[in-house]
Amino acid sequence: DILWWVGCAPATDARAQKTARDFARILNVAGVNFAVLGKNERCTGDSARRSGNEALFFELATGNVELLNGVNPRRIVTTCPHCLHTLKNEYPAFGGNYDVIHHTQLIQELLSAGKLKVDPTRQAEVTYHDPCYLGRHNQVYDAPRNVLASAGVNLTELPRNRNNSFCCGAGGAQMWKEEEHGAERVSTNRVREAIATGKDTLAVGCPFCMIMLADAIKSEKTEMQIKDVAEIVAEGL
Repeated sequence: DILWWVGCAPATDARAQKTARDFARILNVAGVNFAVLGKNERCTGDSARRSGNEALFFELATGNVELLNGVNPRRIVTTCPHCLHTLKNEYPAFGGNYDVIHHTQLIQELLSAGKLKVDPTRQAEVTYHDPCYLGRHNQVYDAPRNVLASAGVNLTELPRNRNNSFCCGAGGAQMWKEEEHGAERVSTNRVREAIATGKDTLAVGCPFCMIMLADAIKSEKTEMQIKDVAEIVAEGL
């Protein structure tokens, strides 16, 4: 019923692997019939295209579309907004037209259908960071917030949120290079904004945001934790 496009981050980053394990647990608890491509899955090519390597993107996109059209998935779920955006909005130009959703959207569906039960008395103090490729690029704002509300979260919005949110610093393939010279790192600016809310947890919905903001928070004197929305839900199951 669901093809989970796992993405590069859980294959290469230990922190993203925890998010993937918690999301897999959520799917299993909810009884979702899902599959993964395993070793047949390759990068979507998002970072290649953002950094200007159109030839590499073309190679990855055409190969992935050929594979996916052979699988013919009913729906694709991703835990990475960059994968979501590429599969949903850029692969149609290569003959790949798929029903693609973010994992927070699927979790919202499962909660609404009563397939997941989260302890409603559990209170967590959380602020949420909108990933650029989930929010501004794909207009998914409510699903992660609804999921957090169902998980017993006391949510405080960041000053810059939704359509006026602020990047974590990884967009446009900046994830793979050092920042240009400036007064302050983009990620540090965003983390300071999160710390100022007084919350103990910063919730994210993107592995790039997780890596960038977790790295920035190490330089700040704070006990604030960064967790994916799926991890917060898994803790409350």
